[in-house]
Amino acid sequence: MNPFYSSLRAPLMAIALSGLAGCAVPGSHIDSDPADGFASPLANLQVQMVTPELLTTLKAETAPARVNPQLEAAIQNYQYRVGAGDVLNVTVWDHPELTIPAGSYRSAQDAGNWVHSDGTIFYPYIGSVSVAGLTVTEIREIIAAKLSKYIEAPQVDVSVAAFRSQRVYVTGEVTNPGQQPITNVPLTLLDAVNAAKGLAEDADWRHVVLTRNGQDNPVSLRALFEKGDLSQNHLLQHNDVIHVPRNDYQKVFVLGEVNQPKPLMIQRAGMSLAEALAEVGGIDEGNADAQGVFVVRANGADAEHFASVYQIDLSDARSYVFADQFSLQARDLVYVTTQPLGRWNRVLGQLMPTITAIYQTTRSVSDINDL
Repeated sequence: MNPFYSSLRAPLMAIALSGLAGCAVPGSHIDSDPADGFASPLANLQVQMVTPELLTTLKAETAPARVNPQLEAAIQNYQYRVGAGDVLNVTVWDHPELTIPAGSYRSAQDAGNWVHSDGTIFYPYIGSVSVAGLTVTEIREIIAAKLSKYIEAPQVDVSVAAFRSQRVYVTGEVTNPGQQPITNVPLTLLDAVNAAKGLAEDADWRHVVLTRNGQDNPVSLRALFEKGDLSQNHLLQHNDVIHVPRNDYQKVFVLGEVNQPKPLMIQRAGMSLAEALAEVGGIDEGNADAQGVFVVRANGADAEHFASVYQIDLSDARSYVFADQFSLQARDLVYVTTQPLGRWNRVLGQLMPTITAIYQTTRSVSDINDL
């Protein structure tokens, strides 16, 4: 062998070994062991293998079907209370002179008694009557008592011809956003969403917000619709605001050794780990470590660890059954690691340009020396 090439072998081997000895080996992998005494924040994270027992535990954490006795009681005891802007229709039987006729071209809303801004109406004989905050039964009793001074045993009927004093607002991703009146029929959150013609395509039905008196109350329409959790339904009050946000936050991120790493939008029906991997074209069979598929999930501020890590072994195709039953949550990170051989190939891929350049240079020098 040419002595020059023999002398080159040692530097080339040193370059290769230095690449292997480096701390940063190319390729995705998860290593929770602290290196050189450095306390990595990942060191205390417990990696949980996805098993049938774990899937049962995670499913048990979802909201169950629940009844709402408070709502039922509130609906049974509900009574509409008149406010400024409402229009009342007052009828005194056998006394047509005290009943304002609607006429052929006048509706009850136009011909009724409008509740003024001070909460009063004017009625013949008895003058101004304060009605704001009262039910129609209470108003009927007041008018009948006052008319009894002029009419013997008056038969009075009071109804609301137009509900204009109280309203709620439905905003965000619904088909027909806007305000809806509160009437003598109890209006629940579910009724209001249905009256708005349902959710829009981009609605996030998991994080609906009911704002009342400046306080935000989270509502999950998914738990209400799919799970029958009636505790998510509420009897609405004046000036309540129901906001249905967009589902922009409902994303998962699939990274690592997959064919098309990218963020994915979780649809209303949810998304399983198997569906997410299918959306990105599956794992890269040439470089991925099928045993190293991880789901990293951030925990709440009060949790012991800032994140939970779940690992699933997809080297056995039967494990895809577990992947199909593992439901992803918003902002989950799906991470597919690189197999050791793939990382070794990447090391060689980084070293080869340098080795080739040195080899070409030495060949040129050797050819010159042979001349």
